[in-house]
Amino acid sequence: MQSIKSLYKIGHGPSSSHTMGPSSAAKYFKRLHPLADHFEVTLYGSLALTGRGHLTDQAIIHTMAPINTTINWNITDVSIEHANTMDFVALRNKDIIGKARIFSIGGGAIKIKGEAEKNVHFANVYKENKSEEILKLCKAQKLSLVDYIKKNERDVFWKHLNKVWHVMQQSIKSGLKTTGVLPGKLKLQRRAKALFEISIKKMNDRHIDGNRNKLMSYAFAVAEHNASGGIVVTAPTCGASGILPAVLRYAQEQLGISDNKIINALSIAGLIGNIARTNGSIAGAEAGCQAEVGVACAMAAGAYTYLLKLSNTQIFNSAADVLEHHLGLTCDPVLGYVQSPCIERNALASLRALDAVDLISLSSNKKTIFNYDDIIETMLETGKNMSKDYRETSQGGLASIYAKKIDNKFKEKFDIKIS
Repeated sequence: MQSIKSLYKIGHGPSSSHTMGPSSAAKYFKRLHPLADHFEVTLYGSLALTGRGHLTDQAIIHTMAPINTTINWNITDVSIEHANTMDFVALRNKDIIGKARIFSIGGGAIKIKGEAEKNVHFANVYKENKSEEILKLCKAQKLSLVDYIKKNERDVFWKHLNKVWHVMQQSIKSGLKTTGVLPGKLKLQRRAKALFEISIKKMNDRHIDGNRNKLMSYAFAVAEHNASGGIVVTAPTCGASGILPAVLRYAQEQLGISDNKIINALSIAGLIGNIARTNGSIAGAEAGCQAEVGVACAMAAGAYTYLLKLSNTQIFNSAADVLEHHLGLTCDPVLGYVQSPCIERNALASLRALDAVDLISLSSNKKTIFNYDDIIETMLETGKNMSKDYRETSQGGLASIYAKKIDNKFKEKFDIKIS
């Protein structure tokens, strides 16, 4: 299993698979063909269907600059190997000098057809890749999960986590102070600042839990910052980037947690996300939103369980419990924007993470019926069986309901297909 560092990427939103991944692919291909005077990029599957709302074309064109780049949107080819497929062509004097098919596999990572995953500098550093294997080893060697991670990761990893925590805090800060309308045709009003101010005013209202409302405002802040193209941390993706920072900020305020403990919690959350990525998926286009918001919620629940000083087993149990109740969650971004229902899902998932920890803290260390590995296996199977309309294509669910409400001219302009 790769270093956890490869899970926590820092970059511009709104999407790790649709913005960060294509940008990395463009950078890789451009470097291979320095003599090219023109690039052509064809997007397929989810990238073609929701790429405009995710700013995929802008990310690629910006990366390829100053070389002129043509973007083609192929929404009809269903024979592609992966939902996030891109064909790159390099030309010089109108002659083709290079080609590559590249897949954006989630969390900002890419894979070139015929080659190994392009997660540069992130070698496999963990022999174990499942929670039960890790728990067994930790029990035999009397290790905490943090001790286990420290045995496998290098010093540079912990420096990276300090930067990750700083960026997470900055994204909360930026989101809380910004008002107005989010970019895009949905014209959604930012809500983070208003939610935060209400939570402070209602802190002593016995009918309202001001602290939990504040938690939601933190999640809104990061998710809105991401939706506007701000710099965020993939945790494990951009679309679900608000959950873990919100829970960690909440924990630090409520429990008086030091930054060092937060860094440890980040490492445990990363381990939980890494297991999901290795054995399941963290890509909405591959397995629906259960793979993004569901895994993010599991990461947050595990981190919070650690901060409450509960056991290794309880950490994984809370992650399993909360992911289990996200199984089947669809990815249906309206008009392809990472806004609705994405932003609210971040806020509600942050609450669900706390609820899961409350439930686990009342139980013993005995094994549950299903462990975290079982839930990951089920999530991947569910994702494979899920209709492609519910895997980040904006062809089903809330996205299709919204599409039916708007006029034909608007549908044609944004290439909205209603089945």
